[in-house]
Amino acid sequence: MFNNYSNYYDFFYQDKEYQKETDYIVNLLKKYEILKGDILEFGSGTGKHGYLLGERGYNVHGIELSSDMVAKAKTHSKFTCQQGDIAKVRLDKSFDAVISLFHVISYQTSNNQIKSVFENAANHLSTGGLFIFDIWYSPAVHYQRPSVRVKRFKNDELSIVRVAEPDYYPNENLVDVNYNFFVKNLYDNSTTQFKETHSMRHFSIPEIDILAEIYGFQRVDAQEFLTKKSPSENTWGVCITLKKK
Repeated sequence: MFNNYSNYYDFFYQDKEYQKETDYIVNLLKKYEILKGDILEFGSGTGKHGYLLGERGYNVHGIELSSDMVAKAKTHSKFTCQQGDIAKVRLDKSFDAVISLFHVISYQTSNNQIKSVFENAANHLSTGGLFIFDIWYSPAVHYQRPSVRVKRFKNDELSIVRVAEPDYYPNENLVDVNYNFFVKNLYDNSTTQFKETHSMRHFSIPEIDILAEIYGFQRVDAQEFLTKKSPSENTWGVCITLKKK
């Protein structure tokens, strides 16, 4: 996964509102009195959130599975990152918060994976520290049902068509998103095609609460990402805030 995708990741998300999302996370941190401090980011991608959080005064260290994305990340004195598995990495340090954005938690599709990630977050947090992450929300996935989607991207160099065809497994809380990419180089009109499947798990709030209790957390917030609305069957992305007891 992400072997080819990582080459175009920033291109696909060039219009993503990273600054707005960073402001949202900072407001959550401040709401629970983490005004400054050390943050561990699970699934830091190409470092956009971590870099901006660093500019806001937090010390951020990212863990990213894709070495290609780590190589593309822009770092500075308050944002560093390394290649690693968020379920396994062990750092000899405690953090004030662990964050995991852009549905990284939903990429943990097996029970063992998700349990390991929750345990690892708890092991890296100080008492009272926060675990903030967003998930695909089960009520919305069941209500709306994943559908075929086509998205087009273009700049002066490339034209890309991305077709997403989902396979829906309701009894397993899983969706396989089968991507088919058609990439055209606008300089020489050469074309490339590649496919990737991204398996995504969705979660209910009671399921998250059980995991929280097992690993020593208390859920203190659950809201629609960015809007802060209460989750509903129309809320695909829910942001969860857990506090370590």
